[in-house]
Amino acid sequence: MPKRKIAIILSILILSTSLVACGNKDVNTGGGKKDKVQLKMSVTSADGSTWTKGANKFAELVSEKTNGEVEVKVYPNEQLSGGNQGKGVEMLRNGAIDISFHSNIIYSIMDERFGVISLPWLLPDHETVDEKLNGSGGEAINEILDEIGVVGLGFGENGFRQITNSKRTIRTPEDMEGLKIRIPGIKMYISLYKALGADPIAMNFAEVFTSLQQKAIDGQENPTDIISSSKIYEVQEYLTVWNYSYDAIILGMNKEKFESFDEKTQQALREAAQEACEFQVQLNRELEEEQLKMFEEKGMEVVRLTPEEMAAFQAKMDPVYDEYETIIGKDLIDAFR
Repeated sequence: MPKRKIAIILSILILSTSLVACGNKDVNTGGGKKDKVQLKMSVTSADGSTWTKGANKFAELVSEKTNGEVEVKVYPNEQLSGGNQGKGVEMLRNGAIDISFHSNIIYSIMDERFGVISLPWLLPDHETVDEKLNGSGGEAINEILDEIGVVGLGFGENGFRQITNSKRTIRTPEDMEGLKIRIPGIKMYISLYKALGADPIAMNFAEVFTSLQQKAIDGQENPTDIISSSKIYEVQEYLTVWNYSYDAIILGMNKEKFESFDEKTQQALREAAQEACEFQVQLNRELEEEQLKMFEEKGMEVVRLTPEEMAAFQAKMDPVYDEYETIIGKDLIDAFR
C-alpha cells in the first residue's frame, strides 16, 4: 500500500479515537487512566462544627468510593461566598460552587417552599423528621431542588430551634406575651411569634449577644449548638426545649456538574452523601444532649415541654398555616404530615 494512503488511514483512526474520547463523560489520560477531578464544597459553619465534620466525612468517603479519582475540597465558614449564605446557594446553582451544605431556611429566601421543613411543630421530634425526610417530604424537596438546578444528595441536621429568655419560664403560650424575641429575618417567624403574642425583632445575629446583655431584647431562638458556641447561656436565664421549628441542612450538588459524571461515579457520590449525612446527624444529636446538660451546669433553667404542652402552642398556629398554605401549597405541607 502506498505510504500516502497509509498516512491518511492512520490520521482517520487517530481522529476517530479522539472524537470518541471527547464524547465520554469521563476524561481519560493517554494511558487510559481517568484524570482526577476536584470538587469545591462550601459549608456555612466554622471548622470543627458538626457541619464541617460531616463535610469532611463526605470528602473522605468520595475519595474512597472513587479510588481517589474524585477529590472534594471543603471550604468552611462560607469562605467561597464571602460569608453570604444566600449568595452561596446562588453560586451552587450557577456552578461556581460544586457542592454545599446549606440550611433549608437559607434556600427559603430564594424559594419559600423550602420553608415547609421549618413550619411550626410540623416535625415535632426526631422520629418524625427521619420518617418524613427519608420519605415523601424528602422526595418533594428533592423535586424542588431539581427545578432550581441542584441535585439533593442528602439531609444533614442543624437541629430543633429552642427558645431562651431572661424574663421567665416558658411553658404555655401565655408566657410568651410581650416578650421581645430576636428572630431571623424570615417572614414565617415574624407571623409565628406574633400569633403567640410575642414581639418578634429581626436582627443581625452578630448583634444578638450584646443586645441580650444590655436587655434591649428579652430572648432569642436557635439550635443548641448556636446557643453554645455563641455563649448565649451567659446572658440568658431560661431555656425551653419546645422543638418548635426544625432546621435541616441540604447536601446539594450543582446539577450540571453531577450529570457530567458517569452512572458509577454518580452512585458513589450518592452513597457517600447518605453515609456522611447519617454520620453528621448522629453527631449533632449526641452533641445536643451534652449541650443541654452543660447549660444546666452553667446555671440556666432548662424546661422540656411535654407533647401535651407543645400541643397548646401548636393550637395557636392556624393563622400561620392558613397563610403558608397559599404560599407553598397544601400538597407540599401534607407531604410532611
